Amino acid sequence: QVRLVESGGGLVQPGGSLRLSCVASGTIFSMYTMGWYRQAPGKQRELAATVTNGGDTNYADTVKGRFTISRDNAKKTVYLQMNSLKPEDTAVYLCASRIGSQLATPQYWGQGTQVTVSS
Repeated sequence: QVRLVESGGGLVQPGGSLRLSCVASGTIFSMYTMGWYRQAPGKQRELAATVTNGGDTNYADTVKGRFTISRDNAKKTVYLQMNSLKPEDTAVYLCASRIGSQLATPQYWGQGTQVTVSS
């Protein structure tokens, strides 16, 4: 059974940084495309960033230039480095995965980690 566990969320001031981690178990991690979604209250869930099983990355316009997604296949971990954080980045961040080279419909989800950007 595939399990995704996120960590690294918290409270940060505007302009600050956080790094989220998502550790996978029960899977051949290198075969999966990984992504970070975010869900803010009253808003639609947004796909913030993805990294394919081949290492290609993609970002939502709202985070491009500020967030960096990366993966370490040996550690079965995907990261989201978030810099220059804004209050509008406040959300629950969820790790998701799907076998193959796309993440159109995730197969697996983590439980989420809260990120709050506030002074």
